[in-house]
Amino acid sequence: MRRLLAVLVILNFLPFAEAGSQAAQPSTFAPDAIASFSKNVERELAERGAYVAILARQGRPPEEMPQGITFTHTAIAIYSDIALSDGSKAKGYAIHNLYQKPQNLDISELVTDYPVDFFWGAHALKAGIIIPSHELQIAILTLFHNDQVAGLHNPAYSVIANPFNSTYQNCTEYTLDIINAAIYGTTDKARLKANAQAYFSPEKVHMSRFKLALGGMFADGVSVSDHGRTISTTTFTTIGAYLSQYGLAEAVYMLDDSGQKISLLKG
Repeated sequence: MRRLLAVLVILNFLPFAEAGSQAAQPSTFAPDAIASFSKNVERELAERGAYVAILARQGRPPEEMPQGITFTHTAIAIYSDIALSDGSKAKGYAIHNLYQKPQNLDISELVTDYPVDFFWGAHALKAGIIIPSHELQIAILTLFHNDQVAGLHNPAYSVIANPFNSTYQNCTEYTLDIINAAIYGTTDKARLKANAQAYFSPEKVHMSRFKLALGGMFADGVSVSDHGRTISTTTFTTIGAYLSQYGLAEAVYMLDDSGQKISLLKG
C-alpha cells in the first residue's frame, strides 16, 4: 500500500517536475506555425522599440501546473546582430536562457538561442512578454555588454528554487537576479538576495511539501531543502508584478497566435 501511494504521488508530481527549463523539447506544432508565431513575437517587440524584453513560454498544459503558475520558462531577449548561415548578419532577438543540462537536470547552463528555438517545445503558441522601462533596458544591456551576467549564474538547479537564497537557481530566479543587478547596480549576490527579500513577492507553490519532497527523491531538478515552512518561487508573473509595482515595466501581457494581447496584471 505504501509503495502504491508513493507511485501515485510521483505520477501526479512528475508533470510539474518536468516543466522546468529544458532546451530541445519535442514540438507540439508544425514548424511553419512555430516559425510564424516566433516572427510575430519578434515583430511585436520591434514595434514597441524594445532593446530588451523578458519572454516566457508555456511548456505544460495549465491543468498540469500548480495553481498560480502559468509559464514554465523565462528568459531575456536582446535585440542583437545575428550571424546567418551564409556569413551575413541580420538584426533580431537573441534569447539568453538558463537551461537544465539534458543529461543532468540538477545542473544548469547558460545558452543563447533564438525565438524559434525558444518556442519550439511550447505547449501553446502564447508568449509572456514584459517590456521593461527604457532606463532598466539600458541597465540590463550594460550588464550584458560588460560580461557581468555569467557571474550571476548558479548551476545548482531546482525547478522551485527559493529566490531569497543562493542554494539553487532556476530560469526565473536567474532572470530576477539579472534584473535586480541592473536596478541596484551590483552583482554582489548577498546584496541581491537581501533586496529581493525586502521588495520582491514570490509565488507560493500550492502543492504539499510531502508531495514535493517525495517527488524530489525520484525526479532530477527538484529540491525543497532551500525552503523554510513556506515553499515559494519566482515566476514570470511575479516578476511582472514586481516591475510594475515600482514603475519599471512599460507592459506586462500575454500574446497569442491570433495577435490578441491579454494583460497579466491584476486590477
